[in-house]
Amino acid sequence: LNRFSTFVKSGGEAFVLGEASGFVKDGDKLCVVLGPQGPEWQENPYPFQCSIEDPTKQTKFKGMKSYIAYKLVPSHTGQQVHRRYKHFDWLYGRLAEKFPVISVPHLPEKQATGRFEEDFISKRRKGLAWWMDHMCSHPVLAQCDAFQHFLTCPSTDEKAWKQGKRKAEKDEMVGANFFLTISVPTGPGASLDLQEVESQVDGFKAFTKKMDESALQLNHTANEFARKQVTGFKKEYQKVGHSFKCLSQAFELDQQTFSAGLNQAIAFTAEAYDAIGDLFADQPRQDLDPVMDLLALYQGHLANFPDIIHVQKGALTKVKESKRHVEEGKMELQKAEGIQERCNIISFATLAEINHFHKIRVRDFKSQMQHFLQQQILFFQKVTQKLEEALHKYDSV
Repeated sequence: LNRFSTFVKSGGEAFVLGEASGFVKDGDKLCVVLGPQGPEWQENPYPFQCSIEDPTKQTKFKGMKSYIAYKLVPSHTGQQVHRRYKHFDWLYGRLAEKFPVISVPHLPEKQATGRFEEDFISKRRKGLAWWMDHMCSHPVLAQCDAFQHFLTCPSTDEKAWKQGKRKAEKDEMVGANFFLTISVPTGPGASLDLQEVESQVDGFKAFTKKMDESALQLNHTANEFARKQVTGFKKEYQKVGHSFKCLSQAFELDQQTFSAGLNQAIAFTAEAYDAIGDLFADQPRQDLDPVMDLLALYQGHLANFPDIIHVQKGALTKVKESKRHVEEGKMELQKAEGIQERCNIISFATLAEINHFHKIRVRDFKSQMQHFLQQQILFFQKVTQKLEEALHKYDSV
C-alpha cells in the first residue's frame, strides 16, 4: 500500500493492525446501531438547529482590518454568537482531520476580492446556512466538542475561545485513535459479511460517480438557463414590448375618439411584456439559484467519499491478506481475527455514513424540488396574470 494513501494517513492501517492505543472517555464514544436499512449512527438524543443571519461588516485594529461576522443562533441554547468565515474554516479543518470516515460538508469557497459586495455576502450566507444544516443534522458531527464550542462560546470571551480551540487542536482521538471511539453492535447476527459489505460499498461508489456526473450536468444546465433568463429572455420579451409600444404610438396619430381605447390597450400590452421580461430576469434567484446552492454542497460531499471508501477498501485488503497469511502459516489465527474485528468496526462506520448520506439526500432533494416547482408555478401565475390584465383592457374597446 502507498505510504501516502488515505488508508495510511487517516490512521486506518495502524488501527486495523492493532497499533492504536488510547483511553476512550465516555464522552468520546460514537455508537453505530442496526437500523431497518442496516448500520446507522445512533441518533442525537437532543437534536437542534442553528440559524445564520445578519452578516455585518466589522472592523478591528482601529478600523485597519475589515471582516464580515455572521450571527449564529443555536436552538438548544438560544444564545447568539458571532463568527467570521475564518472561524468556520478552522472548524472545518479540525473536523475533516478528526473524522476520516465521516463526510464533513465543504464550506462555500473562499474569495479574495469582492468579499464585501452584497451579492457575494448573501450567497455565502446561504451556503453557510446549508453547511450548518448538514452539521446539525449529522448525529456525530452535531455532538462533537469542537462544533459545540464553535456554537456556544461567547463571541466576547476571547480567552475561553482560545482555550476551547487549543483543546480541540490537542484532541488525541484523531487518526488511528479515532477508530477506537467507535462502538458497534455485538452478539448474534451483528457481524457483517465482508463480501456483502464490499458489494454495498462498490454499489455506493458507482452511485456517487453517477450522481457527481449528473449534478455537474444539472449545475451547468441551470447556470446556462439562468443566464438566458437574466439576459436573453428579458431582452426578447422587452423587444416584443417595445414593438407593441411603437404600434400604439403609430395608432395615436389617428385622433378619432373610438381609437383611444385600442391605443391604450396596446400600450398596456407593451408594458405587460416589459414587466414579464423583468420577471424572467428576477426568477433564477427564486428557483434555480437555491438548486445550484444545494448541488454545490452535495458536490463537496461527493468529493469526500472516494477517501472514505479508500479507508474501508484498505481495511478489507488487510483482512484478505491476513487470511492468506494464516493459510500459509505466516500469521496466528488470533491475530487475523483481531484484524477482521477491527475491519468490521470501519465497515460499520462506513455503512452508517452511507446510510446517513442517503437519508439527508432524500430529505434535501425532496424539499428543494418542491420549492423549485412551487416557485415555477408562482412565476407562471404572475406571467398569466400580466397577460390576463392586458387581455381585459380590450374588453371595453
